[in-house]
Amino acid sequence: MNTIFLIKNVEVYAPQPLGKQDIVLAGGKIIAIGQQFNTGSSDLPLTVIDGSGSIAVPGFVDSLVHFIGGGGEGGFATRTPEMQLTDATLGGVTTAIGVLGTDATTRTLTNLLAKAHALQTEGITTYCHTGSYQVPCRTLTGSITDDLILIDKFIGVGEIAISDHRSSQPTTDEIRKVASAAKVGGILSGKGGTVSVHMGAGERILQPIYDAVAGTELSLKQFYPTHMNRNRAVFEAGLEFAGQGGVIDFTTSTTAYDLEHGEVAAAAALAEALQAGINPLQLTLSSDGNASLPIYSDNGDLLGLQVGQVSTLFQSARDAILSHKVSISDAICAITHSPAAVLGLQQKGRLAAGLDADLVLLNRDDLAINQVFAMGKQLVLNGKATVKGMFER
Repeated sequence: MNTIFLIKNVEVYAPQPLGKQDIVLAGGKIIAIGQQFNTGSSDLPLTVIDGSGSIAVPGFVDSLVHFIGGGGEGGFATRTPEMQLTDATLGGVTTAIGVLGTDATTRTLTNLLAKAHALQTEGITTYCHTGSYQVPCRTLTGSITDDLILIDKFIGVGEIAISDHRSSQPTTDEIRKVASAAKVGGILSGKGGTVSVHMGAGERILQPIYDAVAGTELSLKQFYPTHMNRNRAVFEAGLEFAGQGGVIDFTTSTTAYDLEHGEVAAAAALAEALQAGINPLQLTLSSDGNASLPIYSDNGDLLGLQVGQVSTLFQSARDAILSHKVSISDAICAITHSPAAVLGLQQKGRLAAGLDADLVLLNRDDLAINQVFAMGKQLVLNGKATVKGMFER
């Protein structure tokens, strides 16, 4: 029988501030949020947690993770490793979306799907996108629409690369067909059907998306461009895109080289976008976890390579709060409610009765992660993993 958790007297950000509340978790769901709940005389297995000095926030939603690794831009030896369960849980991530990247030959959708099922069995909620950088898209059934309708874990398509020297340079018509297929698949399956877009540093930036939408029934809101803090020009183009109703994503994994050469740190990008008046629900952070982070010279030569870390997701949100004066609710929204909303994950990203029991307890004094619950199960306690993946030491 699953344990019932009663968290007493905790400051709740749902992500909107709700003040001091009690929270009941049972059967994988949030049963109630209120005040002065008592334990009664039930014989059910109940664990009472003193939430004094803690902040309760929704479990984090990481909208871009390379579950099975990525990369290989420097040859076979540079293929990055797979993600492990505690890579996510120790960083407060309870829902993650897996994607393929540059390499859709040695990294496959079947492998991605298997890894997603493995991570879910171990404790977190996972979904995937069909497709990869290249257009025409790699699929399992031969159709984007069919993949979304017939494969439960597929909720969108991507990340499709544009304005990047590694992209397949898709035409306007090809981008339209991808978006149309994803839209129909999403409608018929009750899923988001979003098109995750890998944004490179090319001078056209978002123009391929504007061209694809022009003169059609497609909407900017269906496209979800990531890496929008890649450089100043891309960031400013992203603000304009958000000003027209689109949602933009800032990548939290980075390198010192990229920051020194113009990348806008995700925390700073979030703060500036909010100061510019962009609605918090149009701004998200994602980790690009386990992706390769290649460092290129101006003429495209590979200078080095590092690996993305899922843990940077909350690190950046925390930095936005502590260093850039972003409110707790807005910073947490960017890694919970906002990505869940754009991806169509109605049970995720918020704290409310009836929703999935994904919850993170932060220490009030330093905002460090103390406890993590995923689907009502405690996976982290006192900042240490209580559950590990099958092959983790």
